[in-house]
Amino acid sequence: MDKVNLTSGFILLAFSDLHYNHAVLFSTLLVIYTLTWTANLLLISSIILSAQLHTPMYFFLGNLSVVDISFSTVSVPKLLSCILRGGTSISFLGCFLQMYFFVLLGTNESLLLSVMAFDRYVAVCIPLRYVSLMNDRVMLVMNISCWMASSLNSLVHTYILSQLKYCVDRLVHHFYCDVTSLIKLSCSSTTLAELLIYTEGSVPIIIPFLLILISYVRIALSIVKIKTSSSRSKAFSSCSSHLMVISLFYGTVIFIYIRPSSNYSSQYDRIVSMAYTIITPMLNAFIYSLRNQDVKQAMKKLIMQGFSHS
Repeated sequence: MDKVNLTSGFILLAFSDLHYNHAVLFSTLLVIYTLTWTANLLLISSIILSAQLHTPMYFFLGNLSVVDISFSTVSVPKLLSCILRGGTSISFLGCFLQMYFFVLLGTNESLLLSVMAFDRYVAVCIPLRYVSLMNDRVMLVMNISCWMASSLNSLVHTYILSQLKYCVDRLVHHFYCDVTSLIKLSCSSTTLAELLIYTEGSVPIIIPFLLILISYVRIALSIVKIKTSSSRSKAFSSCSSHLMVISLFYGTVIFIYIRPSSNYSSQYDRIVSMAYTIITPMLNAFIYSLRNQDVKQAMKKLIMQGFSHS
């Protein structure tokens, strides 16, 4: 274990300190990663090539798929390498770059989900103003704003952690450079850093969640007022996929970050983080693909065209 004292960076242990079947875990993760790319690329292609999907809802859904692919790619390749080697080194630059993009994409997904909730609110509650409120300019401004806010939030996190001093023992008990894991490895005082990170870091999670909550309370009240059951069912079905994705995302985020420090367990955090960073990006694409008739038809048409040209 002499190599763990390298001064050029950190050592990502992933699950090397736990007993598990390397071959099974590697194969499972590789299949999930492949499915993530395949399902999300198919979804993005369907949105781009199908004229009926050129609407604000699917524009944001396409952006969500791009984020999911990127989010998974930030951690999975390095994790697969960790499993094969029983732990792998990562340079300081590589570690902080990984953390930067991880926070960037996680924040962006949170903001995107709130924007998609607003889109559903306008569509259900004020449908007559939908076209004017959710025009191309508004969609572009919303999307750019999500990326800019995410970049700023991630930059703050990365800068604060890069200013800390780290001990000689740089074993990261995780499969990516996580904010919590790096703070625990610091030899300097982390009180101010933790205060700044958890105060500033909670804003892009809590505020979008509250906006989503408000949007769906208004949506629920509007759906209840609809007289015909078929119209109520149609209105609810247009939101059901988004609600499932929100539950997956915020459920795991709350479990990892919003809980007492006395309940901290690196083992359980790693397992839940796998659901958050690896499984959820795959499930998002399948949820929208299987539960949305317009997307299913567009995908079927795209696949049939692919077979006809082969």
